Amino acid sequence: MAAPVPAEYERLEPLAGDSFVLPTNSAVGAHRATEQDAPCIYFAGNSLGPMPKLSKQRVEEELAIWGERAVVGHFKHPQERPWMTYCERIHPLFAEVVGAKESEVVCMGTLTANLHLMLESFYAPTQERYKILCEAKAFPSDQYAFASKVLAHGFDPKVAVREIAPREGEFTLREEDILDVIEKEGDEIAVVLFSGIQYYTGQFFPMQRITAKAHEKGCIAGWDLAHAAGNVPLSLHDWDVDFAVWCTYKYLNAGPGSTAGLFMHEKWNATKTPRAAGWWGHNETTRFQMPPTFDPIAGAQGFQQSNIVVLASAAVLGGLETLQAAGGMGPFRQRALKLTALLERLLVKSKYYVPVAEAGKRTEPGFTIITPEDPEQRGAQLSLLFLPSDAGVMRKMFHALESFGVIGDERDPAVIRLTANPLYSSSDDVVRCAEYLDAAFKVEGL
Repeated sequence: MAAPVPAEYERLEPLAGDSFVLPTNSAVGAHRATEQDAPCIYFAGNSLGPMPKLSKQRVEEELAIWGERAVVGHFKHPQERPWMTYCERIHPLFAEVVGAKESEVVCMGTLTANLHLMLESFYAPTQERYKILCEAKAFPSDQYAFASKVLAHGFDPKVAVREIAPREGEFTLREEDILDVIEKEGDEIAVVLFSGIQYYTGQFFPMQRITAKAHEKGCIAGWDLAHAAGNVPLSLHDWDVDFAVWCTYKYLNAGPGSTAGLFMHEKWNATKTPRAAGWWGHNETTRFQMPPTFDPIAGAQGFQQSNIVVLASAAVLGGLETLQAAGGMGPFRQRALKLTALLERLLVKSKYYVPVAEAGKRTEPGFTIITPEDPEQRGAQLSLLFLPSDAGVMRKMFHALESFGVIGDERDPAVIRLTANPLYSSSDDVVRCAEYLDAAFKVEGL
């Protein structure tokens, strides 16, 4: 039985009620859990969100219509969601999540494919201005994309991909260091492209200020929002962001590999037309006339290439509708701040906790939190670094937590990421997670 929630924190139930299907303890192999048929403590939504019941319903609806109507479903749909215009239901919900106009967003492709499309349009290097500025140890897919693009233009990635690393002994980047590099090297930087939230540390970058500084120095400002979309409130249009990309299978809970999102600010509509044109980006009024010359839809939706992946998009729609029914990003953020603060407070009370400044001195098994303490510099994720970082402690702790029914997300060599997502996580889940962390140290004899 979990300890009571501390009195200074209110008891919080999941924001979306019972709108999700959560794995059971028995299904995830939690042999130490006392209630095998109960839902596990699912704190891995930063990697893959669980299934919304509405996503399951939406996919089943389209499967049924596929069987009943086949090709006719493109135009005649019993729920008034014809496949030809299916994403018209998704775009306004995307726009709310990322703070954009509906014409500035599109549901299409995958995260990295969309990143390549945007770099193809916005990375136009010269001999003087050719660098892509990013955080060191960006998500590997981003690193690969950056390197491939600069190579295609004849530049050496070791020079043209300019990475900013934290200061010695620190785990996250300081805002002043990012802005200082842009100020000093901005004349050589073509594109500033950071993660909205850094996948490993959970740091929420000051997107508006970085974007403004990039523009001040004549740079393009793009963002990878894989860990930010559906996690923190965003205002891409008002912040004057040039472009952004995101996936939908983390905080938007749309299922593994689901259709991604893309944003392009409307200020670029006249000058940034698709270089990789496809049929579905053609003007809708003449698309089925099959004209020989490409006439793109104005804005982000002109980047569409192939027709809509309906089954995947149905899961996206269900996830977005679930978020909307729970109140959207405002209530989500307020609840996330409370749950994350509670988790942090309970973790730092553990006898195994070490302040981050002392982590390098730790010789006995323990952990620290490398996510920023300032709530404005983080989303719902806390990244725990297990110590000593080269002693295999993390791997033992990950399996021990799993045995108690706590499903987090491991990143070698020593980090476990834990995310109390307010849509389906409660304050009781947070309290039990902290208890089981201490228990995991004990059962592993650490």
